[in-house]
Amino acid sequence: MAKKPKLSDEEQVLAYFEVLNHPLKNVVQALRKVVLSTDEEIAEQIKWNSPSFYYAGEMKPFDPKEYKRDIVVFNLHKNDCVLLVFPTGATINDTSGFLEGKFTDARKIAKFMTLEEVNSKEVALKKVIKTWLNQIDK
Repeated sequence: MAKKPKLSDEEQVLAYFEVLNHPLKNVVQALRKVVLSTDEEIAEQIKWNSPSFYYAGEMKPFDPKEYKRDIVVFNLHKNDCVLLVFPTGATINDTSGFLEGKFTDARKIAKFMTLEEVNSKEVALKKVIKTWLNQIDK
């Protein structure tokens, strides 16, 4: 039996969205568009069983367990909201209150329930991502 060729990151993401059955799929798609439009060096993949975004540019070597390349990951486990998880969000100086959570690791989250929230929080989301990108050890 021949092995199936491994799908590219882009193909995996597209396949994920083809079968995504979430009540807030329109919110997920809008958030995806915002994140990808923030910077041309942001790429996407399926990681931790969800669409996730990472910095695709050049970086100095680092321990992969530090998640220095990972920007944000979707958490779609709830039906009433979409969570964006920033694995190293605590390193971002966000005084606006956009990022939430008091986790023991460096994680922070942002919560979205409607397309209106995506639109009203778009500037804050892009600002957080750009701040994160400016902290990268290139």
